[in-house]
Amino acid sequence: MNMIQAINSAMDVMMERDDQVVVMGEDVGYFGGVFRATAGLQAKYGKTRAFDTPITEIGIIGVAIGMGAYGLRPVPEIQFADYIYPALDQLVSEAARLRYRSNGDFTAPITVRSPYGGGIFGGQTHSQSPEGIFTHVSGIKTVIPSTPYDAKGLLIAAIEDNDPVLFLEPKRIYNGPFDGHYDRPAKNWTAHPASEVPEGYYRVELGKAATVREGEAVTILCYGTMVHVVAATIEELGVDAEIIDLRTLVPLDIEAIEASVKKTGRCMIVHEATRTSGFGAELSALVQERCFYHLEAPIARVTGFDTPYPHSLEWAYFPGPVRIREALNKLLKD
Repeated sequence: MNMIQAINSAMDVMMERDDQVVVMGEDVGYFGGVFRATAGLQAKYGKTRAFDTPITEIGIIGVAIGMGAYGLRPVPEIQFADYIYPALDQLVSEAARLRYRSNGDFTAPITVRSPYGGGIFGGQTHSQSPEGIFTHVSGIKTVIPSTPYDAKGLLIAAIEDNDPVLFLEPKRIYNGPFDGHYDRPAKNWTAHPASEVPEGYYRVELGKAATVREGEAVTILCYGTMVHVVAATIEELGVDAEIIDLRTLVPLDIEAIEASVKKTGRCMIVHEATRTSGFGAELSALVQERCFYHLEAPIARVTGFDTPYPHSLEWAYFPGPVRIREALNKLLKD
């Protein structure tokens, strides 16, 4: 399966297992979603369980929270993560705090799916990476898969979770892994081992990172599309790097990070989001607090720039192989 098919399969499995699971959002019903992630669900489960909504993100999330409080498990889609900001108040002030403010009488078991990230020439309104905003909010879990196998297992675990989950899908790798070289032919998932996705039910536990590659020279922390860009760059350079795919930003597998950095003595963080107050800043602080006496060089960050996401200069903004290579060379010399 590619990642779109895996995500579709996860929703299909959960809708079949639990009639309280409903899918909702702009164009997700009859049309099957802009990226076809919900294709066939309305035909199989009917218009009351897979349905279109008006173009109002605050309404989509507000209704989903109410549905969750009354016992349903909504899976609302925000068509692009760039459009999630109108729903920020509902997510932050209501969904994230419902369990706390009701003393556990109510929960918001909603899973908000949304394509995110760049690399598709989407410009400033179809390329943003807002994960850092939500990792700052207590009560919301933030999940970002990097493979079809993980996407299905993590989405099933998210839907089963009794708290709100933001499930961000890196759209640049919907159809295949990306090595960061935009001028090379696109790849599909067929040859990748993580495209072997079981048809039925399985879970990938939230809060557990994956070691994509073991190494001794440096630990690289990344997630989403950047996992594949980093892996390809490391292979080209021949660096003995350990690559950690976080998979879940909140809750974070800090134990896996700490063990890796203490082993290698060096740490690099790579993400697409803007640098200032990006999730990499939190990762850097945690590594410094826990691994300071093991570090042999300053922690390095390769990120997007503190600008709106550009269209004509996308590949200068995108943390690609050139910027990763330059940062690695400097880190390994220190």
